[in-house]
Amino acid sequence: MNKIQTKLNKIQTNVTFPQIATESLAEFESLASKAIELTRAEVGTLQYEWFFNDSRTACKVLETYEDSNAVLLHFGNVGPLLPRLIDLGGGAIIEVFGTPSREVLEAIARHQ
Repeated sequence: MNKIQTKLNKIQTNVTFPQIATESLAEFESLASKAIELTRAEVGTLQYEWFFNDSRTACKVLETYEDSNAVLLHFGNVGPLLPRLIDLGGGAIIEVFGTPSREVLEAIARHQ
């Protein structure tokens, strides 16, 4: 997508966990809660919201950060939880909007 006009170097990511098994839901929700708690104190995180579909078999996370440094800070905080969330969530589809740094793109690539 082309950037139309922004005042900041905001980065937005949409992460989809496409297939949460019923037997994995409780653990997935517990890890999601931990991620939310860790993110509350982050400087530069502007949006961090988790949404489940009606059957709670899929989840989308909407994230907005001030800049690439804020994204990297976030990865440092929740990174240890991501492999298990990805496993429980049936993988992760990560969309990135904005102009992330090379370091951010490399960090995201490690989790896809």
